[in-house]
Amino acid sequence: MTLPNKFLQHWKQNFNFSPTNCKLLLAVSGGIDSVVMTNLFYNAGFDFAIAHCNFKLRGKESERDEAFVTELSKKYNKKIFTQRFATEDYAAGKKISIQEAARELRYNWFNEVIRQWSAINSSTYITTAHNADDNIETSLMFFLRGSGIHGLTGIKEFDKERKIIRPLLFATREEIFMYAKENNISWVEDSSNLSNKYTRNFLRNKLIPAIKEFFPDVKNNITNNINRFKEIEELYNYSIEQYKKKLLEYKGNEVHIPVLKLQKIKPLDTAIWEIIKEYSFHTQQIEEIKKLFTANNSSYIQSSTHYIIKNRNWLIIAPNETEEAEHILIEEENSRIRFQKGFLEIKKFQNANYELQTAKNIAQLDAGNIEFPLLLRKWKQGDYFYPLGMQKKKKLNRFFIDQKLSSTEKEKVWVLESNKKILWIIGYRIDDRFKISAKTKDVLRIKKNKEA
Repeated sequence: MTLPNKFLQHWKQNFNFSPTNCKLLLAVSGGIDSVVMTNLFYNAGFDFAIAHCNFKLRGKESERDEAFVTELSKKYNKKIFTQRFATEDYAAGKKISIQEAARELRYNWFNEVIRQWSAINSSTYITTAHNADDNIETSLMFFLRGSGIHGLTGIKEFDKERKIIRPLLFATREEIFMYAKENNISWVEDSSNLSNKYTRNFLRNKLIPAIKEFFPDVKNNITNNINRFKEIEELYNYSIEQYKKKLLEYKGNEVHIPVLKLQKIKPLDTAIWEIIKEYSFHTQQIEEIKKLFTANNSSYIQSSTHYIIKNRNWLIIAPNETEEAEHILIEEENSRIRFQKGFLEIKKFQNANYELQTAKNIAQLDAGNIEFPLLLRKWKQGDYFYPLGMQKKKKLNRFFIDQKLSSTEKEKVWVLESNKKILWIIGYRIDDRFKISAKTKDVLRIKKNKEA
């Protein structure tokens, strides 16, 4: 069967949108996969426009790609949307990899275009040119990362929530190449695909060819496994939902779990993971959660967004930022904790390169005098500290009177402590014992940010 016939057959089986009742936004880079995808959609009579992202990462090559895709849109007489991104600046600002930054920028922009079109036609979708080889690489990458069953299912063909269609997952890279050659289709090559510094390229160029020497049919085997894992995931998800219905009680923004019932579940670790993963906990914390079964009342563990507290015969999952949360444990430097409808950011800097700041929402402390974990909690009667610039301790209640805080304002005050010593009355004053001095080597900066 020819590639166009396989394409149409696959489309009918998986998407069932006729050429006349949907509008597609084709993500076209100029590479062979996206150019062949454009050709297939054009010949099948689909209504589409072209979207091209210029990430400005490869100098003249990036400009060449944009010009090539522009000419392609003229060839097919289709509308084109182009967008240029300062990808490196974006990645640096968000402290993420270039690949992750490009992905975020690309899909955020696609969604903007799709929203505009959806006002005219609700059957509007983004299409990307991921192929069967991409799917194999993705599944293998997730397997090596230890992602669990979902990662082994590879790339979703149809993401309804994000309105993304991937119509070429059935086609191998070799099939696409042969079709392009037979039909005199030209494309541009991305030189970065040859660099093995990227994980996917290493798998593609090095690991899979090496495996193929011992297992010649490795690609077909992984593809078949991907399909089996998709069916296994359906059974798995059904079982997990049954466990959750039996175990979980939702009370406002809290989840209550009876300890005795949870202990009887088998497999226990898997059940715990499926319950906690959506609350930003890690697999390494499963053992800590099991210790809570027999822990003292009010014992707890925490993620970046939630905590799990032992309350008699129950485990309670609750968000960190709720007013009911009495304390939040911060276990390491360079943390970002949800707090009072915003975030508390903790970072360490070398004192030699650090410029002091004067904002009330920032505390700058001598990192060498601070022990982790830190405890973030509401102030209580009897609390005292040594206000910056003073050698005598002062009770917080007296400090609040000096600051002329109202009763309502006092109720909203939180403190940060280390080893039972208060470091910072958040938003007001640091403790003199932890101030920066000439002997300070590293500065611990704690910044309270409002949620954007």
